[in-house]
Amino acid sequence: MKKIRLDIYGLKNSQTTSNAYVLTLLEFDGMRRLPIIIGKVEAEAIAVEMEKIAPVRPLTHDLFRTFANAFEITLDEVIIYNFKEGVFFAMICCTSKKDGTQHQIDSRTSDAIALAVRFDAPIYTYDKILNAAGVNLEEIDRQDFDSNDNDADHYPQHHNPQQTGAKSSAYDVYRGMDDEELDNALNNALEDEDYETASKIRDEITRRKKDEHSTDNID
Repeated sequence: MKKIRLDIYGLKNSQTTSNAYVLTLLEFDGMRRLPIIIGKVEAEAIAVEMEKIAPVRPLTHDLFRTFANAFEITLDEVIIYNFKEGVFFAMICCTSKKDGTQHQIDSRTSDAIALAVRFDAPIYTYDKILNAAGVNLEEIDRQDFDSNDNDADHYPQHHNPQQTGAKSSAYDVYRGMDDEELDNALNNALEDEDYETASKIRDEITRRKKDEHSTDNID
């Protein structure tokens, strides 16, 4: 079967499942999206690496990367190879640099993707998976991405400071802080290993830097 390359499209809070997130994967050269529900811990593990936030102590997936590098093992790719009864199945494909042996390791999809982002490894699936569990933006509205919430192994769209309602209140608090207060809040969140909060603060810092850059470019 032909493998289809996927990219991480977004990460957001699940609207229907408590303490869960929706990770949306995008078909590399197409319109289909693959939404996957994952837990908070796994979502934070992915977000931390995507945001390049350095945790005070290494997370489990960071430890695996260090372990693999120490023994000269490369993570070549991640394949989401099955979808059964609402659950995605994934495998991690690895190679030993010492003797060239290759291994396929069964994994939860969320853990496999958390490792893929750390090794900059490609993520693949098959056409039958996208046909069974994917959604097409040409056919449905973007707001319907939580429709696949029955899967217990999924991931969310990245925090968006433009969100409204209760979700925007945290960003309103950060927008009221000066730069020094934001830096202190970020350090405190990292020390407490509260990476969800750290990600939100980092979003606000990034937004301010972009605004400053735009202002500097005005004649």
